[in-house]
Amino acid sequence: MVLERKRRKHVVVETVAAVTKDADQTDASLRPSTLSEYVGQTDMKGHLSVYLEATKVRGEPLGHTLLHGPPGLGKTTLAFILAKEMGAQIRVTSGPAIEKPGDLASLLTNLQAGDILFIDEIHRMRPAIEEVLYSAMEDYALDLVIGKGPSARSMRIDLQPFTLVGATTKIGAISMPLRDRFIHTFKLQFYSTDELTQIVQRTAGILSISVDPEASTFIAQASRATPRIANRLVRSIRDFAQVSGEGTVSAKRVRSTLHSLGIDERGLDTTDRLILLSIIEKFGGGPVGLGALAAMLSEEEESLEDVYEPYLLQCGYLQRTPKGRTVTKMAYELLGMDPPNGQQLF
Repeated sequence: MVLERKRRKHVVVETVAAVTKDADQTDASLRPSTLSEYVGQTDMKGHLSVYLEATKVRGEPLGHTLLHGPPGLGKTTLAFILAKEMGAQIRVTSGPAIEKPGDLASLLTNLQAGDILFIDEIHRMRPAIEEVLYSAMEDYALDLVIGKGPSARSMRIDLQPFTLVGATTKIGAISMPLRDRFIHTFKLQFYSTDELTQIVQRTAGILSISVDPEASTFIAQASRATPRIANRLVRSIRDFAQVSGEGTVSAKRVRSTLHSLGIDERGLDTTDRLILLSIIEKFGGGPVGLGALAAMLSEEEESLEDVYEPYLLQCGYLQRTPKGRTVTKMAYELLGMDPPNGQQLF
């Protein structure tokens, strides 16, 4: 049993190191490394700048920070930026990867003073593991119970002062006791077209490709207000342009590439349009329950709710009502269809 615990601890540490190394190699070329390079989220950056400067003056670690918002808006990037701004090492893991309280304890006890522990998808941690974090976050100590039954005894292990940075797409799924222990909580907002245009131009420069201003704006408009998608589109369009022998990416190239990928100028893909079309044709425009819609589309409910619906809601094509999902008048116009007679649409 002791050997098994040691083996698991070794595996967890190796996994964290591997994840960190892989993340660095995959996105290091595109990720900004400082707050000044980070585009967008102006209010949040202003607050973080103050907190970072204050902690440096006091010689303390940054307060525990919770980042939440839709996928692809830069939560992981911000965690790495905070580590660099503080001159600290960062350990990376995720909620599902921490299987037992001992796994989390091994991570915490290996942290040095000022280190950052980044937990992605923190809302997916088990309650028993969350409880280990309570004393670690408040008192920099671990309260562990060793053994079972009458022979069980409690033990406290002091930790080095550290910063926990949590990221989640579902802040409501985090328990209130854990959420309250974060000193700073920031919600990342969707990006404007101007901000995404800056990101597209920056990415194009890093990838050593030339993109026309009109083409940059076109890509930004089709990026679903999300930097991760903007970077992915730039990579795809670069490949198409290079294969065609084009030295500069033009708006025409962007349009043709997006068309071949099934993406329109608004960023809607085939699945987005299928969702709207299905609600109209199969359910009379709604309302329809999430379960019924997922079954009809052969998609997971979580995928519909977390991946597709947020952008459709933001664009005004879809509404959530107490009875279910309904399409709007804009959805009919998008698909070139006429609303049913007598049906009140907004």
